[in-house]
Amino acid sequence: MSRSRNLLVTADGDLVVERDPDRHSGRMLRQQDMEASYVDLADPRHLEFDYLRWARLVLRTFGARYVLHVGGAACTLARALLAEDSDSRQDVYELDERVLEIARKHLGLRRQPGLKVRVGDGRAAIAERRPQSADAIFIDAFIGARVPEHLVTVEALHDCARVAPLTLVNVVDIAGLADTRAVTAGLAEAYPHVGALCAGARRGGNVIAFGSATAPDHRRLEATAAADPAPARLLRSRELEGVGGLRDQTAA
Repeated sequence: MSRSRNLLVTADGDLVVERDPDRHSGRMLRQQDMEASYVDLADPRHLEFDYLRWARLVLRTFGARYVLHVGGAACTLARALLAEDSDSRQDVYELDERVLEIARKHLGLRRQPGLKVRVGDGRAAIAERRPQSADAIFIDAFIGARVPEHLVTVEALHDCARVAPLTLVNVVDIAGLADTRAVTAGLAEAYPHVGALCAGARRGGNVIAFGSATAPDHRRLEATAAADPAPARLLRSRELEGVGGLRDQTAA
């Protein structure tokens, strides 16, 4: 998307909102030149980013309706899920209050039943949750292009498993998927089943890694992922072995 002046909606330091020249109601939020969120002001169900559509496929496969989002930006996925199912519940934890302010002013974020948006650290929030108090957790937070380590240590993922039977993590990886393998190794210590949706192990890009208490419907997930506008491949646990999970630095 061009950074030309006529596409600029607003700017606040490293946060920039632009219009999509190819979609009249589309808005892109950039942070430090990275694409942080995309929303369609006229159609909240629209998910421009491939990885968000893949995450939605995993959530649909498991029938998850109460989702905790760690890292929200413009709350695009939470709003899309709520638009599809008005009786669902979406709790969003976003650390950067400026992002939420811009989302409210320029990206259509509004108060609505079923959506709770809080400023705060997602891991601390999960630690305070009651056991099995949600259907799923979606970790979509970054420092630069990497997931903050404290969110994906073995201990943190065990805490996720205590709260929800399904955890998804958005990982931006390189060919070979070393970071994804580290995350899924941690997930495998917390959940009996792990997998990942990605463009392929030999390619970089976004990967949706997940751990679950019950086995997914692999055929359904493979079929729906293959039918996506950006087809994804399902990697199962045996294809993701090779790198140990991250441990808390404070652990003995």
